[in-house]
Amino acid sequence: MRFAILGTRGIPARYGGFETFAEELSTRLAARGHSITVYCREKYPESSYRGVRLKYLPTIRHKYFDTLAHTFFSTLHLAATRGYDGVLYCNAANAVFTWIPRLLGMPVALNVDGLERHRKKWNSLAKTWYRISERLATWMPNAVVTDAQSIAQYYREKYGRSSEMIPYGAEVGPVETSAVLDRLGLERRRYFLYVSRMEPENNALLVRQVFEQLRTPFKLALIGDAPYAADYIGRVRATSDPRIVIPGAIYGEGYRELGSHCFGYIHATEVGGTHPALIEAMGRGALTLYLDTAENAEVAGGAGLAFQRDTLAQVLERTLAMTEAERETLRTQARERVRARYSWDAVTDAYEKLLTRLATGRS
Repeated sequence: MRFAILGTRGIPARYGGFETFAEELSTRLAARGHSITVYCREKYPESSYRGVRLKYLPTIRHKYFDTLAHTFFSTLHLAATRGYDGVLYCNAANAVFTWIPRLLGMPVALNVDGLERHRKKWNSLAKTWYRISERLATWMPNAVVTDAQSIAQYYREKYGRSSEMIPYGAEVGPVETSAVLDRLGLERRRYFLYVSRMEPENNALLVRQVFEQLRTPFKLALIGDAPYAADYIGRVRATSDPRIVIPGAIYGEGYRELGSHCFGYIHATEVGGTHPALIEAMGRGALTLYLDTAENAEVAGGAGLAFQRDTLAQVLERTLAMTEAERETLRTQARERVRARYSWDAVTDAYEKLLTRLATGRS
């Protein structure tokens, strides 16, 4: 069948969770024989990628208009071509556009992600837009997709709308190469890893400040970047601690290497649904420390160590004091939990079933 994915920056993934999701899902659907188009903001040298057609359209490079502008232009192109059996939108903010392809006979699913209005980067107008979009998401698309049970429960209790609960996925098992470690001056199993967009609710600054008080020869690698967050990133980078490495965003094999060989992975996000970086670190078999939110706890499922904002230091100390056998037990549990619950093939199965059901009009 012919499917389109809208609402992300595009593929190959060079930004965040939705982009990783779009790449993993689209390439797998293409490998299964479907015709897939991903609408992109970021230019790639080719017009296709691993069997997926890439459609580049303009946007407005502004913190508050980037996503909406590009999705608007993508929707206009979609409406003009009318060439798809099903459409998948990403991000609840884009709910307002989903009625257009639906009206033209193209069924629509919307992945709403988490409760984005809680992010500190948004002003009151943007938060209001997200609140309105939540309600629009309950009736404008044909189907609503949530990626965490807690988000599904929220939509069910607040709006009386059931959703398709489909999590993100991850690869399982470490990679053996370690070229990026040499480039960053890191040693296997002698660094803590943090990966996220450098935005306030992801708490990179908190992690850095707590680590600075930790007495250990281990290093801390803070990996990530973000547009429109220069002031916050500047605060994160303002350290004189030689143990802290802040190289910016790293993708591809380097990212996989970092997750495979860290001593421990620190996940400190407060907002959102299922965070791909958390699942990916667990899938590599990283010793996982996570901020104790409902969404993070749902993913970890006990295969990691939970912390509060004021207990991160104690939990870091605890990991250093554990026996290697205790640490390996948690690493194995994390890897096996991802294998059992967060396989990309299982995620693709669920989306393929949903989109096919919508396209064929089956209930």
